[in-house]
Amino acid sequence: MANDRLQGKTIAFLVANEGVEQVELTEPWRAVEEAGGRPILIAPDADKKVQAFNHLDKADTFAVDMAVSEANPAEFDGLMLPGGVANPDQLRTFPEAVQFVKGFFDAKKPVAAICHGPWTLVEAGVLKGRTITSWPSIQTDVRNAGGKWVDEEVHVDSGLVSSRKPDDLPAFCKKMVEEFAEGPHRR
Repeated sequence: MANDRLQGKTIAFLVANEGVEQVELTEPWRAVEEAGGRPILIAPDADKKVQAFNHLDKADTFAVDMAVSEANPAEFDGLMLPGGVANPDQLRTFPEAVQFVKGFFDAKKPVAAICHGPWTLVEAGVLKGRTITSWPSIQTDVRNAGGKWVDEEVHVDSGLVSSRKPDDLPAFCKKMVEEFAEGPHRR
């Protein structure tokens, strides 16, 4: 069922060119579109398609809309960070990607991250004093970055939406759309 909660809002989907978990990209993308928003796919290399995976098996490829080096957080209303083990591990090696993520927190704009996606948040240094959930294997990284890790289907902390895994996508997408619709938060 389509609605217009995100009408006029542009949401950045930041991924590495290889390694994103397909369903963690496509389901939130669909949720943004169904809510009337405009998703934009951003990656380190705009000339190279994004290779998605179904766990460890190659899946579809997706055209990149913009290179992260050309992206400005001021031009977006929210940020979505899909998971996949390789995806955030690669993203955190690109200073432009890390700075792009940090820019959303500096502007207090809503951010959504699922599964291994919070690894990029760890690298950006934005988790101190925040509570999030993620794939359990990165909970120590979250704690070492000053965050509190919880094992919940979906958790919201002042505009930061997080979930653990693909099974959590229905709850995650619902909360993600709510936070994107609300816009910037005081924190």
